[in-house]
Amino acid sequence: MAEVTTAKTIATNGLVSGMSRDELEELVGKMIDERDPRDPKMMTLVAFSGDLDRIWPTTILATTGAAGGMDVAVFFTFWGLFSLVKEDRRMTGDNWMTKGLSLMNRGSAEHAALSKLNMGGAGSLMMRKLAKEHGVAPPEELMALAQDLDVKLWPCQMTMDLMGLKREDMIDGLDAPAGAATALARMQKSAVSLFI
Repeated sequence: MAEVTTAKTIATNGLVSGMSRDELEELVGKMIDERDPRDPKMMTLVAFSGDLDRIWPTTILATTGAAGGMDVAVFFTFWGLFSLVKEDRRMTGDNWMTKGLSLMNRGSAEHAALSKLNMGGAGSLMMRKLAKEHGVAPPEELMALAQDLDVKLWPCQMTMDLMGLKREDMIDGLDAPAGAATALARMQKSAVSLFI
């Protein structure tokens, strides 16, 4: 067996041995340069909460990114999915547990409560009034704008199944339901990935 003369060719079971620190840094740099880089024009947001103070920044970031030319997708999962439920759907679900969840957690961004200082709904009303006075669009309006700007709005299929939500319970114009693997694959390529 021929003796290996350069340290760069020595690799066993994925471990590089016999390399100086400089050679190893150079090799890692080359590997990074050769892999698929993150797309600077791609943003992926995960909306896990339907609270007003979380869905609002989610829709603001999504519409701002899309207006700036970014390819934006928002993956709505768990409580965040309820912000996509139609405003007139008071009860959803397919059994007593999921129906009970919908009664306690009213759907639609229009009925979102603050995560802190909600004060029986007074906090949300005050926040919406302040936003209106300062010209800040409400989340439900930003959601419609996001659709106009071609933001991908992905309801989580697993959460839909878990919460007994059907496609007809959701607002019109959504993209096809997606799974965690789809969201993660996109996040891996995105320059901006946020969990809100």
